[in-house]
Amino acid sequence: MVFETHTLASPLNEFIESIFHYKGFMPDHSIERVVPTGHLYILFELDGIERHTYDNESLTPNGTFSKVWISGIHKNYLSISAPQNSEMLVIQFKPTGAYPFLHIPIHTLNNLVINAEKILGNEILDLHNSLLQNSSSNDKFKVVENWLNLRHEKKYPDKELLAIFGEISIHGINEYQKIISLYSKTQKHLINQFKKYFGLTPKNFQRIFRFNEILQQIQGKHTIEWSQIAYSCGYADQSHFIKEFKEFSGFNPQEFINNEFNKDEPNFFPLD
Repeated sequence: MVFETHTLASPLNEFIESIFHYKGFMPDHSIERVVPTGHLYILFELDGIERHTYDNESLTPNGTFSKVWISGIHKNYLSISAPQNSEMLVIQFKPTGAYPFLHIPIHTLNNLVINAEKILGNEILDLHNSLLQNSSSNDKFKVVENWLNLRHEKKYPDKELLAIFGEISIHGINEYQKIISLYSKTQKHLINQFKKYFGLTPKNFQRIFRFNEILQQIQGKHTIEWSQIAYSCGYADQSHFIKEFKEFSGFNPQEFINNEFNKDEPNFFPLD
């Protein structure tokens, strides 16, 4: 299997978490669950295989995607296909980074997987064709980087908004009100600006970051003290912790461990 990542130079590295290309991926499952991380993605299919999204309960297909699509920021888990011998290139934006490239309020893409041409027009299909015509990972990365530089507009959130986001990303839920009070305008204005530039509200981001911190804490662990984790992460009680864990993953904590999901990738879990 080929798996390559691309190191971006400034200013693109301020907005984009990662660009990666893989080829020859052979998963041992056909459907996987993706938990929310606060990121927006542009995904390029390079193998001619259609992808699907699935109803989270029945696991019946509810969406079909090919060529290139956008996965907005999701508040809950998402079920997607994992085809054999697949090849994709993926742009993963930082939670604060997509607006200067998409030029639309980011919250309009929340909880959506959508064909990219609906947002970006035929230029994204032209980019897809260019990727198919370039064989090496490095050549594909150059094509994407050139497109990103051309697409980039200096439409940025103000520094105060970015500072609030930074505080939310590193501090626990118990600090939420203190952080919000630092904003010079109203809380309603803060929420609206967060939704426009980043997609979610400050509280939703903090809940997602907390959940992903838990996944990191239990990764590879054989013995887990759930009550201690719930307490250290600021949950009011054990039932609140279990409810939120299931909301973001679809499993209660014990089911999660029984399936040994903490031994694999922290954000993707096989369902079959």
